[in-house]
Amino acid sequence: MRQNQLPLAALPAAPAPLAVLASLAAILLSLLIALIPASAQAQKLRLIRDAETENIIRIYATPLFQASGFSPSAIQVYLVQDPTLNAFATPGLRIFLHTGLLISAKDPLEVIGVIAHETGHLASGHTVTRPDAARTASTTVIASYVLGLAAALATGRGEIAGAAVAGGQDIAIKSLLSYTRGQEQAADQYAVNLLNGTGQSPQGMLDFMRQIGTQETLFGTPQDPYLRSHPVTTERITFLEEQVRTSPFGTKPADPDLVALHARMRAKLIGFLESPASVLQHYPKSDTSVPARYARATAEYRAGRVEDALAILNGLIAEYPDDPYFLELKGQILFEHGRIAEAVPEFESASKLLPDSAQIHLAAAQARIELEDPAQDEIALKHLAATLRDEPGNSFAWRLTAIAHGRQGDVGLTALALAESAIARGDAKEALDQSKRAQHILSEGAPAWLRARDLEDLAQRRVDKAARR
Repeated sequence: MRQNQLPLAALPAAPAPLAVLASLAAILLSLLIALIPASAQAQKLRLIRDAETENIIRIYATPLFQASGFSPSAIQVYLVQDPTLNAFATPGLRIFLHTGLLISAKDPLEVIGVIAHETGHLASGHTVTRPDAARTASTTVIASYVLGLAAALATGRGEIAGAAVAGGQDIAIKSLLSYTRGQEQAADQYAVNLLNGTGQSPQGMLDFMRQIGTQETLFGTPQDPYLRSHPVTTERITFLEEQVRTSPFGTKPADPDLVALHARMRAKLIGFLESPASVLQHYPKSDTSVPARYARATAEYRAGRVEDALAILNGLIAEYPDDPYFLELKGQILFEHGRIAEAVPEFESASKLLPDSAQIHLAAAQARIELEDPAQDEIALKHLAATLRDEPGNSFAWRLTAIAHGRQGDVGLTALALAESAIARGDAKEALDQSKRAQHILSEGAPAWLRARDLEDLAQRRVDKAARR
């Protein structure tokens, strides 16, 4: 790149449109610390994003976090595309949910119970046991993985089936992390207290535990990763049965609004993650409910039958014109199939209905930028600013910001945005180069210049640390 000008061609190539990314399809999250035996093959985590699913999980989790004294924004929740019934947490208040857990849960109280249990581990400061040095060494792998999460999740648009997790999106974790029986019992008790304190039944915890316990009974050995980290004992099930019996909310069903949200979330996940034939088994054409049509629209889109998918979505939008997620999905389908000009108003409408959604703002920005119309860049920058307010470490949003500034001829801000993008994805050397370039161009002492200097200091420390290894 040159200091006096920065043509678009000089920028790193933008990620491929979502058509290329669609094969990544998926979502989700829940909790409970994962345990992967040292003898097993390294497990691969595929992280995905979906604004609607993440919002629903936040609705489930927020009362629990608040009742535990946590700020909901302090706990980072990640979604893992994996069919197993599992979830885990790592140091630093990070929680991961498997899509398999969310799909298998027929009632929101099951997921809420899992989150309550894991919140108990976090609130109690439980540490995992590491029986030997080899397992202890694996902690370094986890630490490196966690440090790279922001970069991995930030690189690309975040929609379901369009998650772009560039550079090491599949990260092997070789470890054996497990809780002691006493910690499990304490977390169960904490979870029950949380549920009672928020006016919810522990029945979902019991149902989930019975489901997991059935696997152990049927197969004789733990079949699901959850069993390896959270062994299901008859004592735990007996404890939960007693808690349900004595809870003032033991027979209280889940809030109907949560039931409706859960049905939509499951339908969306099934539509994206299972085969079209399987989707029709779950949701036959005779089922005209909103979740069923949502799932079938997604399945048609994944099967390449775009017009059929749009016809179903248009019907849903006609009935629910203020539903931002139907509009978002329609925009995504149009965008991925090259109909970018048609996608823009869908994303715009969705962003107005859901102005706090960083992911929808990012989609709206990318669509405008890919129109390659300079008149669209200023609007795109406003959407990107909204994304970066909530996700300041979103590497892809910074790269789009660089493209927009580059087209406007603002070389200093372009270099600064590229430095931000590089630091977010862990490329300290590029961040160092771009932050220095930005300082040479920007007005000394201006806020942007000061930020470039801070980035230079941060990047230099990371470069020096890497050199000492």
